[in-house]
Amino acid sequence: MSELAGETTDVRATVLDWLRRFERALSSGTGIADLFQPDAWWRDLLVITDDLRTFQGSDTIAANLKGEVSGLTVSDASHAPDGSFVQASITFRTPVHRAEGILRLTTTDGHAWRAWTLLTAARELVGREEATGRRRPHGAEARTSGGPTWAQTRAREREFLDDEPDVVVVGAGHSGLGLAARLTRMGVRTLVVDHNDRVGDNWRRRYDSLRLHDPVWYDHLPYLPFPPSWPVFTPKDKLADWLEHYVAALDLDVWTGTSLTAATHDGSGWDLVLRRTDRSERRLRPRHLVLATGVSGTEARVPEIPGADDFAGTLCHSSTFPGGAGFATRRAVVVGAGNSAHDIAQDLAEHGARVTMLQRFSTYVVSAEASAMAMAGLYDETGPATEVADLLGASMPWPAAGDAQRAMTARKAEKDSDLLAGLGRAGFRLNDGIDGTGALMLFLQKGGGYYIDVGCSGLIADGTITVRPGADITRLTPTGVRLSDDSELEADVVVLATGYHGMVETARSLLGDEIADRCGPVWGLDPEGELRGVWRRTGQPGLWFMGGNLAMARFYGRFLALQLAADL
Repeated sequence: MSELAGETTDVRATVLDWLRRFERALSSGTGIADLFQPDAWWRDLLVITDDLRTFQGSDTIAANLKGEVSGLTVSDASHAPDGSFVQASITFRTPVHRAEGILRLTTTDGHAWRAWTLLTAARELVGREEATGRRRPHGAEARTSGGPTWAQTRAREREFLDDEPDVVVVGAGHSGLGLAARLTRMGVRTLVVDHNDRVGDNWRRRYDSLRLHDPVWYDHLPYLPFPPSWPVFTPKDKLADWLEHYVAALDLDVWTGTSLTAATHDGSGWDLVLRRTDRSERRLRPRHLVLATGVSGTEARVPEIPGADDFAGTLCHSSTFPGGAGFATRRAVVVGAGNSAHDIAQDLAEHGARVTMLQRFSTYVVSAEASAMAMAGLYDETGPATEVADLLGASMPWPAAGDAQRAMTARKAEKDSDLLAGLGRAGFRLNDGIDGTGALMLFLQKGGGYYIDVGCSGLIADGTITVRPGADITRLTPTGVRLSDDSELEADVVVLATGYHGMVETARSLLGDEIADRCGPVWGLDPEGELRGVWRRTGQPGLWFMGGNLAMARFYGRFLALQLAADL
């Protein structure tokens, strides 16, 4: 344990004293409430509750914080910059997990230090430790004469010729691949299937100007961070190639050109039928099935618009938008005002189309530069290691972050004042998120409703892209669209950036109504402030959902992998 500068010794002593009292209280089953501030928060990620849970209030915490904990140690401790609290990184053990956490202590009116927030997070499953670092494979095992080479062994493993997968993951995007990487390191036989011809095609086949809206420091995948020369905002084709490289580098078993055509669950496992591009079929019996098809799912939300058959131009959903290259000088209407709508409108405008955006609802807009303010010192060149940043980010429960998020949203708006004023003058309708919390709660509650600006807002503000606020299409005509205010627009192409139906509807299309109805809600916060149905058990035994942006999938995928490994 390294000494910290200045008052470190006193800080460490304070934390160690609290931990000793905490361990005694857990052992005796009494006095736990006295260790927490009355309005304290405890967030547990699998280690104590066997779930992802958040509790507020010392009495509620005391009623739920039970179990055998040992080996409590402090790996780092310091005062907050303003001196208002003490923060410490801790590690400990339970009979099942090696675990870690973040503890924040405060004191008032001379009373003893009490916990303000406590995060407890499972790190490793005892007996299923990850084969990384000192536990990595040797790689120079003796080969008997005539025995298979490494490449031959991997080919048989990849095809599951000698065994069955324990877990089948549907979807070879960042979520599915990151989960498979963690499971593979734990010795869990995992197969990822994807209907595309190549890993990364879900990015390659989208419009050329698409890029990630979050910075590179936030987007690393498990075990294999992006190189230090990587651009801050990743172009979609570069990400596609990286995902393909990720599969090869981490020895993941992936079948592309493969679709799930039938699935039944008999109480102990799944009976799956997979069809490959050559029309051959394989029947597999994994214990678990994971849908990693994205937060929004794969079922496009396509409104039925009268007159669609009469429209002489191109009508498509954002998921099938071919890119703006073929629409130079054409008249384009984009329905929607979220991230996809903005990206598509910008792509069309940059290819010379005359673009009108129909903004049906107000939108939260923040520049990429202002958005990065919330990550300063955490996910940037000056920040800690990614795993430390992830733990610190998770240590403040989402419901507890409201005041901080509102203050940060106000600071971002001040930085973006010129941008937002320009949008206002153009007629674009703005909001500041749910209860003033910006993009975070919109993402957690709705999965969208915001735009992180990478160029489109400037095109709206200067009039290159026209915005029609509060307008929606009521009818398509042979030459364009009729709007809800009875006006008409001529159009050669109409793009419906109207979103998707969500992960449960993807389950419905793949697995049928009975299983989908059993799942329960997926996404959106539950009463405790944790996301529903994702990374956690669902109402259907053996069925799990994996999703989130790259950072969330990287961090929370660990807890899904630990649950799957524990069950096996």
